[in-house]
Amino acid sequence: MKWLNKIFKGSNQRVSYEDYPHGGSTTSGDGKNKRAASDDLDHALAISLSEEDYSNDYGRGRSDYDEELARAVQASLDITDRLPSSSSGSSLGLHRCAGCNKEIGPGRFLSCMDVMWHPQCFRCHACNQPISGSEFAVSGNEPYHKDCYRELYHPRCEVCHEFIPPNSARLIEYRAHPFWGQKYCPAHEEDGTPRCCSCERMEPRDARYISLDDGRKLCLECLDTAVMDTLECQPLYHEILDFYEGLHMRISQPIPMLLVERQALNEARQNEKDVRLGMGSHHQPETRGLCLSEEQTVSTVYRRPRPSRHFPFGEMRVESMKLTRHCEVTAILVLFGLPRLLTGSILAHELMHAWLRLDGFSHHLDSAVEEGICQVMAHMWLDSQIGSSSSSSEKSKPKSFNHDRLREFFLHQIAMDSSPAYGDGFRSGHEAVVQFGLRRTLDHIKMTGSFPV
Repeated sequence: MKWLNKIFKGSNQRVSYEDYPHGGSTTSGDGKNKRAASDDLDHALAISLSEEDYSNDYGRGRSDYDEELARAVQASLDITDRLPSSSSGSSLGLHRCAGCNKEIGPGRFLSCMDVMWHPQCFRCHACNQPISGSEFAVSGNEPYHKDCYRELYHPRCEVCHEFIPPNSARLIEYRAHPFWGQKYCPAHEEDGTPRCCSCERMEPRDARYISLDDGRKLCLECLDTAVMDTLECQPLYHEILDFYEGLHMRISQPIPMLLVERQALNEARQNEKDVRLGMGSHHQPETRGLCLSEEQTVSTVYRRPRPSRHFPFGEMRVESMKLTRHCEVTAILVLFGLPRLLTGSILAHELMHAWLRLDGFSHHLDSAVEEGICQVMAHMWLDSQIGSSSSSSEKSKPKSFNHDRLREFFLHQIAMDSSPAYGDGFRSGHEAVVQFGLRRTLDHIKMTGSFPV
């Protein structure tokens, strides 16, 4: 996550409320009275705030929270001496109001932002109500009430919905998700605020994420297409097998596919001799998929069909299954409860591990090459899913509910991964496939154990 600091920079403004003098008799002290009136004016300083654009990664800022906003001290001036008028009675030094463009006659007026205003014409650009207090802010050469400016420009946390407070250095800083742009107070990374196990967004205070049986949290958008048990996942599994066959990469051996809980997946991974196998074993906080090559007993997830208030997707049950090895690959395991697109990309990744084993590739490929080409296959399958979904519930969703955005996030995760095996490996493999094609790239890996360059 990146730190973003909001910037507030002050610019000086002068403001004063004054009484415009009425006409009076001409005296010999004309010049002296003018100077005295001018010298007696009490000008108040107003600090206006303007936002500066911040960079993609960092900004600099200065804030005093509520004190960020402009301060002005208004003063009334009781002028005892009157400016002179001509013998004809016409007034001298008339000004026009910057708000209504009418002449400012005798009475009070406001001197602010280098121009003069009728008090009722100096209005907030947001709410259009007169600014009568001693504090105001300026943005884009427009005046604002302190509170209106804050509502418009002060960043709010998208988790607790409060204004983001300054840190000890009086900088307004916050975390922002690099894809979703969700802004939140840095404290929420330490206070136990849950994240969705699929899309990584933090749980807002006014929303409720679903708790899965193994302790993970799932947001409602990801829950909409979540694949919850082994039987439910079979059509998607066969869709991925068809995807491979369409690329002339048919997987000839039948390979069992099971959805499992987090604990069962971690235990199966520990029992594997080749721990390189398994999406997430290098860079994810937890393993999400695994291609087994050893015989094991694994607990797989099923659910009873009748949902209840306590079990919104039906009561989950776990059954143990003895996996027997009939070929180079024993089974494929995938974490349950993930949305269809993420589940499919994990299956595409793990099936590539299986295809490499069954097609006679070396068991000792460099991890960046093996994991990289598996990520290429996951990326290719996601890329083929533009606008497609098998979720019946999605058809009844409003148009604003767009799962293509979730697909873009999973593509982004693969492309921007920073790990040497999955991230660098994917980028090298993707470049090779773009330049030489998938078949030539695979042939080169089989002969040399490396990507073509």
